[in-house]
Amino acid sequence: MEAIKTHFFDIFHKRAGLVGLMAIDNPYPYNPLIDGLDLLLLAVMDKEDPDRCVEHAGYRGKRVQIRSVVPSVLEQWIAGNENRNIIPWLVRGEILFDREQYLAQIRQRLLAFPEGLRKQKMLAEFAAFLRTYLHAKQDLQDGNILDAHSHILTSLHHWAHIVLIEEGVHPELTVWAQIKGFNTGVYKLYEELTVSPETLEQRVQLVLLACEFQVMSRMKFCCRLLLELMESSEEPLSVMELYNHPELHHLRVDLSLLLQKLVVRGFIREVAVIPDTGDTEALELKYAPLANDT
Repeated sequence: MEAIKTHFFDIFHKRAGLVGLMAIDNPYPYNPLIDGLDLLLLAVMDKEDPDRCVEHAGYRGKRVQIRSVVPSVLEQWIAGNENRNIIPWLVRGEILFDREQYLAQIRQRLLAFPEGLRKQKMLAEFAAFLRTYLHAKQDLQDGNILDAHSHILTSLHHWAHIVLIEEGVHPELTVWAQIKGFNTGVYKLYEELTVSPETLEQRVQLVLLACEFQVMSRMKFCCRLLLELMESSEEPLSVMELYNHPELHHLRVDLSLLLQKLVVRGFIREVAVIPDTGDTEALELKYAPLANDT
């Protein structure tokens, strides 16, 4: 395997714009962490090349996957919840090349798990938790029990991730084995949903009630980043201004849903303003902290 790493290092070292190169070995016959191949190479480039985002190569009887990514997308993966493999890649991988200690600094930041990163990940997880919980609630009302079960199970996954992030721990792929040592309450809900002798509908209803309490009691805490950004602004912010904020622009978060729920719960307020078009019939809605909080 070392010969393979050396071979690809020589290739990538000649490519212009290489920021860092990391190798992740596969010690098992099949490991979903690197999609079942023998070796994963993560190449961080300073410019995106759509034709080289994912490459497969064979060398000396081994199959190699090459993932090329720019720093902005890598930050999006780290802070969001779309690519759950990225944390173990960056923490466990062997750094083959590291211009200006870029990968080493990212690894150090992940191991420290600073408050700012926790807030970003918690916001992303809560948004996903809220969306899937509401899907499950609607499915149950419509009599689609199997769909409700599927969505509420996903909600529990996001809830478990929130608990772990709050504890300062990165969620792993085997989250239920991990959460058992941190929060028995969430784990018991998972057992209730999956192995309880009650009917499927009763199980879904029980977990929905628990999730509803979680939404009501933890929304403000999980949305701290969003609330703090509004509090730091002198003017109300539009949804696009929030999407484009440096703290949020790399997160794939459903801000529209979060903002509406925060308004309904009385944590923020809507402010109607005349848009740039001057259309007084259709006012633009912006968002700000409550008046007595400013």
